[in-house]
Amino acid sequence: MMLEIDFESEEPIYTQIMNQIIEGIAKKELQSGDRLPSVRSLGADIGINFHTVNKAYQLLKQEGFIQIHRQKGVVIRPEGIEKADAIYFEGLKRKLRPLVATSIVRDVSLEEFQEVTESLYREILKQEEN
Repeated sequence: MMLEIDFESEEPIYTQIMNQIIEGIAKKELQSGDRLPSVRSLGADIGINFHTVNKAYQLLKQEGFIQIHRQKGVVIRPEGIEKADAIYFEGLKRKLRPLVATSIVRDVSLEEFQEVTESLYREILKQEEN
C-alpha cells in the first residue's frame, strides 16, 4: 500500500496517514498482522518529521487499528479490528454531525446525502472485492 500525501491539503499530514491506513484495512490491502514501516522509516520515505508519523501511529493504536511492539515493530492489529459497538456509534454520530449540518446549510437533500455516502461505501467495498 502506497501512501499519497498531499502537502498542499488543509488536512493535517498525520490525519492523511491515519485515514489512508484505515482505508487500506477496509479495502483489505492491509490484513491483520501485516507490518507497517517504522516511524522513522515512513517519515524518511515520505520526507516528513518522524513525530508526525508517530502521532498518526499513536492515534491508530488508541483507536485499536494497530499494535506497536518494541521488538516486532508496528503491525495491523493481529486479532482483527473490534466490531462496532454503542461507543463507536456515538463517536460516528459526533463525527458526522458537522458534515450533516454543513450539507443542510448548503441545501443538500437527505436523498443526495444518502446517495453520496452510499456511493462512497460501495466504492470502498468494491475495491475490497477486487
